[in-house]
Amino acid sequence: MPAKSEKVALPQKTKKPKLVRDSFTIPKTEYLVLDDLKQRAAKLTRPAKKSELLRAAIKTLAALSDAAFLTALAQVPTIKTGRPTLKK
Repeated sequence: MPAKSEKVALPQKTKKPKLVRDSFTIPKTEYLVLDDLKQRAAKLTRPAKKSELLRAAIKTLAALSDAAFLTALAQVPTIKTGRPTLKK
């Protein structure tokens, strides 16, 4: 009679992080900077999507000291939030 085979441990699947969709308002000049950064990344042989650039910026901001973080925030003017009204 053949011996019972031992159970083979299956590799554990890593859970993908839950993704969140969001929208926001950004001045056109800052939006154009995103395009410049995308082109810069492509020239450096590391193409990047807008979401990757924004996520990299978030990681960079999170790593700043409190003083540097406040300085960075001070350089960004507050804008009116919400969807722009359509002109008729």
